[in-house]
Amino acid sequence: MLNTASNAPTDERRTLEKALGHQIRLLRRERDLSVADLGTAAGISPGMVSKMENGQISPSLSSISAIASALNVPITALFSAFEENRDCSYVKRNQGVVIERSGTKVGHVYELLGASLRGELVIEPYLITLKQDAEAYTSFRHAGVEFIYMLTGEVVYRHANQDYHLAPGDSLLFDSGALHGPAKLVKTPMTYLSIIVYPRK
Repeated sequence: MLNTASNAPTDERRTLEKALGHQIRLLRRERDLSVADLGTAAGISPGMVSKMENGQISPSLSSISAIASALNVPITALFSAFEENRDCSYVKRNQGVVIERSGTKVGHVYELLGASLRGELVIEPYLITLKQDAEAYTSFRHAGVEFIYMLTGEVVYRHANQDYHLAPGDSLLFDSGALHGPAKLVKTPMTYLSIIVYPRK
């Protein structure tokens, strides 16, 4: 695997072990077998079977073969979960879901550019446009973290008790549990990219 500048850990090995274990457990339960039953049939200790199902070890090929035989499936069936679908959200230009706020947030247009479908985190990327009639609003508050990248226009953006003057090319990353939002619209119309990340419930 080619590395990038990201510090995100690679997880190929762990994913393979977890996927293998998940498939073994699924097939075992479909056959109404206990861990001990499967271990006896495969000639492997129940503790080893449990570790395999939890993705805690890298089992030998002979152990995998014995498990497959005991479950009466080809070895390839145990790896089918590894070929899982990975999320990918593609949105063509100007075809994101547009949400236009009313009331205190009049003139704020939010275009949702994609959606994460599964996993532990929800990621919401927005293209936000503040029109000429937009109003300042500093009472946004929600779970997670938010990243803002200024594209056009200028704004004084408030986070907690601190103000930041953002011009094109400027960015801001912050804990979105604090009150935040545009405090002064210096140059409108303006656009900025906002990416919100928070745990999925």
